Amino acid sequence: MTLTLPSPDSPLKIGTRGSPLALAQAYETRQRLGTAFDLPDETFEIVVIKTTGDNRAMIDADRPLKEIGNKGLFTKEIEEAMLRGDIDIAVHSTKDMPVEQPAGLVLDTFLPREDVRDAFISPSLTSIHDLPQGAVVGTSSLRRRAQLLNRRPDLNVVEFRGNVQTRLKKLADGVADCTFLAMAGIRRLNMAEVPATAIAPEDMLPAIAQGTIGIERRSDDSRAAGMLEAIHHTETGQRLAAERALLAALDGSCETPIAGLAEVQGGQLRLRGEVLRPDGSEAIAEDQTGAISDGPEMGRVMAQTLLKQAGPGFFDWRS
Repeated sequence: MTLTLPSPDSPLKIGTRGSPLALAQAYETRQRLGTAFDLPDETFEIVVIKTTGDNRAMIDADRPLKEIGNKGLFTKEIEEAMLRGDIDIAVHSTKDMPVEQPAGLVLDTFLPREDVRDAFISPSLTSIHDLPQGAVVGTSSLRRRAQLLNRRPDLNVVEFRGNVQTRLKKLADGVADCTFLAMAGIRRLNMAEVPATAIAPEDMLPAIAQGTIGIERRSDDSRAAGMLEAIHHTETGQRLAAERALLAALDGSCETPIAGLAEVQGGQLRLRGEVLRPDGSEAIAEDQTGAISDGPEMGRVMAQTLLKQAGPGFFDWRS
């Protein structure tokens, strides 16, 4: 099939949120598509769409995500625009994506994965173990909150929402003694000046799909499918197939402290998973290795193992 490529007069419309990180991800997608098909930037149009999760008042008020919705907070308006035909593809941080897409949409393109690790952000310290007793830690992530309290139950964890720049300003204003970001975001924004220390996955297992850019399209759009196939990174897709199968089987949501990481090592796939009580009082972890092609089944089996170990009542969200 011959692809009808976009042109400056009829550009491919790329939908994205408007944060600096979201735009950086959209620009990377544009650059990779342009390189793959030898097309200039003018062949693409970046369309910024404001989502519910970007509501400035809710960010400033540090409203917890679970109070105002779920993962669809960062995708709903973008997906509606794509279904209307206002945009052709949508660029997302995959960790923000629900495991199921709306009817008519598909998420099957992933760019090469960036650094998966969390970053400890503090102007003077390099580890949660360096924090004084009762220190104030800012994060909007239920996973990080649970992991922090599991390791350091003495800490005072406060809600800390907003994009990278907003969170850094809150830290500078003294709202908390430290905060956390994803290393991938810091690297994609070239923010070498941020006082960040990478945290090994052994110390803080990252969010499922952390560090990955996912590109969504309409399921019946053969042109978008053909173009995106050219920039899809196979290994990242294999890793995410295992991680997102684990998440789906755990019924993951924004009210769920879940961590997971799949890595390809020596021709095999290693999958680690962790579930925690929201208050950090208990954490259950699993670590398995198998064939890369078995990744999705590994994820499903691991989820059942974790749920069995957790027992009834482990998660409030399952009651």
